[in-house]
Amino acid sequence: MIANCKNLNRDQYLQWEEQQEEKHEYVDGQIFAMAGASENHVIITDNFFAELVTALRGIQCRSFSSNMKLAIDSENIYYYPDLFVTCHDGDRLTKQYKSHPCLIVEVL
Repeated sequence: MIANCKNLNRDQYLQWEEQQEEKHEYVDGQIFAMAGASENHVIITDNFFAELVTALRGIQCRSFSSNMKLAIDSENIYYYPDLFVTCHDGDRLTKQYKSHPCLIVEVL
C-alpha cells in the first residue's frame, strides 16, 4: 500500500492517479503500486491482444490492455487487468476507466 495515499475516495484516487508515472490499483480507499511484468507475461498478453483486435474488427466492442483502468463499482475497486473487452455504450463515454467488461483476461 502507498503510505501517503491511504483512504482516498474514488474521485481523489482518479485525480491523483492521473498525475502518477506508475500505475496504481485502488481497493476500497487503499492504493497499491503495480508490479512490472516478465517477458513471457508481456509476450502472452500481446498475443492475446492481437487475436482480440482481429476478432473484434467490424463490431462495436473494444479491447483494452493493461493501460486502461477497469472500475468494479460494487466492490469500490479500480484495477488494471491484463486485457479486457467491453461492448457497452456507456464505456464509450468514460475515457479514464471502463465499467462494463464482457471479458477479462489475466495472465498468471
